[in-house]
Amino acid sequence: METRHGLAERNAMNQKEIKELIELLVEKDIAEFEMERGDVKLHIKRAGADRAPQVVAVSAPAVAALPVTPVGAQPTAVVAEAAKPTPAAAADDDASLHIVKSPIVGTFYEAASPGAPAFVAVGDSVKEGQVLCIIEAMKLMNEIEADATGVIVKRFVNNGSPVEYGMPLFGIRKN
Repeated sequence: METRHGLAERNAMNQKEIKELIELLVEKDIAEFEMERGDVKLHIKRAGADRAPQVVAVSAPAVAALPVTPVGAQPTAVVAEAAKPTPAAAADDDASLHIVKSPIVGTFYEAASPGAPAFVAVGDSVKEGQVLCIIEAMKLMNEIEADATGVIVKRFVNNGSPVEYGMPLFGIRKN
């Protein structure tokens, strides 16, 4: 029979696991990551390529947030706060942009296959219905099409990065 303390230990992440996860996210250039395991919710958001990630850990009262810094990085603060949803859209200085959002959870790909040219790049003109990217979900490749005509001025996601439902993918300046 497992005790309550034993169950909390099994569900909690240890410092080594968190450190390995952060190193993987830095290596793969993933800007933001969220995970839940048991009563522990881990949210990691990198401020920029040259700065260390900020770790926000939300957990059950019995599990403490652990400060973790990747090798060679400057330490950052660990913040514990009440669980709340992440904003679906990135802050955008230009409110006139049309934001194409992910309709599904999956992995973002800029091209049809590795080594193939990207469907679109920043500066390209696009027409409504034109394929912008692929999101792989459950081994299915889903083509994401432009829902507006204009010019691609921003791409919010890196190739191979995980995406959430409603996450911004592209910013289009309408014609």
